[in-house]
Amino acid sequence: MALLAGRAEKRGTHASIFTQTFNDKDEIRLRMAAVRICVCGDEGAGKSSLITSLVKDVFVTTKIQPTLPQITIPPSIGTPENVTTTIVDTSALPHERTNLNKEIRKSNVILLVYSDHYSYERVALFWMPHFRSLGVNVPVVLCANKSDQSSSTSTDQVVEDEMLPVMSEFKEIDSCIRTSAREHHNINEVFFLCQKAVTDPIAPLFDSKDSSLKPACVSALQRIFYLSDRDQDGYLSDREIHDFQIKCFGKPLSELDLSNIKSSISTHLPESVTDRGITQTGFVHLNKLFAEKGRHETIWLILRTFHYTDSLSLQSSFLTPKFEVPANSSAELSPAGYRFFVDLFLLHDKDNDGGLSPTELSTLFAPTPGLPHQWQENDFPSCTVRNDAGYITLQGWLAQWSMTTFTSHRTTLAYLAYLGFDSSLSSPSSPSTTTSTLKALTTTKPRKRPARSHRRRTPPVSRNVLQAFILGAPHSGKSSLLSTFLSRPSPPSATYSPSLQPRTAVNTVELPGGKQVTLILSELGDHEPAILDNAQKLQQCDILLYTYDSSDAESFKYIVTLREKYTHLDDLPLLFVATKADRDRVRQDCEEQPEEYASRLGVQKPVHVSVAWGSVAELFVQVAEVGLNPGSAFARGEGEEEGDGEGWMGWWVGMGAVCVVGAVAVGIWRRVGG
Repeated sequence: MALLAGRAEKRGTHASIFTQTFNDKDEIRLRMAAVRICVCGDEGAGKSSLITSLVKDVFVTTKIQPTLPQITIPPSIGTPENVTTTIVDTSALPHERTNLNKEIRKSNVILLVYSDHYSYERVALFWMPHFRSLGVNVPVVLCANKSDQSSSTSTDQVVEDEMLPVMSEFKEIDSCIRTSAREHHNINEVFFLCQKAVTDPIAPLFDSKDSSLKPACVSALQRIFYLSDRDQDGYLSDREIHDFQIKCFGKPLSELDLSNIKSSISTHLPESVTDRGITQTGFVHLNKLFAEKGRHETIWLILRTFHYTDSLSLQSSFLTPKFEVPANSSAELSPAGYRFFVDLFLLHDKDNDGGLSPTELSTLFAPTPGLPHQWQENDFPSCTVRNDAGYITLQGWLAQWSMTTFTSHRTTLAYLAYLGFDSSLSSPSSPSTTTSTLKALTTTKPRKRPARSHRRRTPPVSRNVLQAFILGAPHSGKSSLLSTFLSRPSPPSATYSPSLQPRTAVNTVELPGGKQVTLILSELGDHEPAILDNAQKLQQCDILLYTYDSSDAESFKYIVTLREKYTHLDDLPLLFVATKADRDRVRQDCEEQPEEYASRLGVQKPVHVSVAWGSVAELFVQVAEVGLNPGSAFARGEGEEEGDGEGWMGWWVGMGAVCVVGAVAVGIWRRVGG
């Protein structure tokens, strides 16, 4: 917990990972813009002398005033920390108690100075209880001043006899140090400790009573180890340690320093250092050694490089950076995003069986809060493509992330951050230290949906991910279509049970010409009324798939009633699908038969399919094509004549014919006139 007396001046020579720099890393490392130090202690302890020695850089032999005025030290002067430091001197005299209490409450760190046995006893008997009585919760740096007057007493003895007992009693004491204003010993260091107590607090990291790192700190370090273990073999190799050093500290690690690191770890945990590298346990233990030796600023620099806050949570701006999706547009994975998820899949498919087993998935999601909530709602992995063993395939993995990005791009951004996407873009020679998850996403061109009278002239859609809502009466084959879409057998009719909760299936469809589109099919279940009344949900839908059982006379009536109730569904492209075509077709019990109904709407006649036929896969290609070219799939609105379904093409053909006829007439007139 403590940086003990005499250790401060040896900071630069301590053999550890990672020599620190104070240039481009300052912005990451330092969170406090200002540090306000309240210097407290009994009269005659040397408080004013410490401050004067810091400012003058020499011991002032002339008499100085009892209480110095407040001084402010700019970031470029004094101590290494890049913060503005305000130092406030105080008096312990009874008549100054009100001002003392006011300054204590205003400070964010207290420097408590003692210089002899009496003032030392007052630390535990008066000062620490007094701080508590004021209700302040700030770190305290304990300073044993005037070490020149007790030169016969060793530093280790002062630490053992004086400092450790009071530190164990009062957890507020962050660190302690032995100083001498006369000999200018540890003057800069004592104020540096005060700064560090604010900018790099030990309390969130280390439990002094148990002499162990706190669980939140261990969890963060384990995640950092995971992200730094680029080959996921459970060890940090020499190369990975080098990359880690560059990423966090901006300078290379010498062979001697690396050897000293391994030696420090193996002294306590021999099994944590092997020829393959350092284990996760060894990495965490190394950081525990930093905390024990008062080098917790090193731990903070590591944590902040990986975007952790002072409360050891990941920065919200890192998890969910600002990413605007324009109206009528959608979010999709960019080539860099696809590449990242491909590499992640291949890295964790340890047995190379083409699927991620539950164990492999658990390892992959180790640095995250677990599976995304949306995935759990969709009963992952049954909602996407799996192999014969039931493990998600690469095709299903990419389709799943494409769907997640389409429906909730913030979820994808957060998991890209959890899984280390910003690190994945770095090269070994130049590791990335900036948030770059936005590079994994892109937005599509806005989808144009003209007014109702012109919607059949809607231009093609530039998207790689499409969503279709499947609507239809119970037992019309919606669930069977989802199962077939994922190349899984449909449940037997005898075991039919209606879908109460929404179900989703996502897969990749290859169109003629080789273009691949991710298609999301959603069965709405009992949530159908709420979703059809939700304009935002419908905005995400590219096409409505109306299914009916061609062998059930009552099935199509459900679609007619549904469309009469929700007239705004005409604003979406549609496709009628007659399922169970392998059975005898019956006449539907409604005024218009499906073919007549579709003809009146000016859309394609129902597509007859059966999950028992191998050709059912062509249906999904057709769905994707309609989603990309929706113009002719809109129901004809009021005032639109038959033939308007030809869209712009019909209009241009008509105009062309008029022009040709006009040209011929002009030619005949000229001949006659001639």
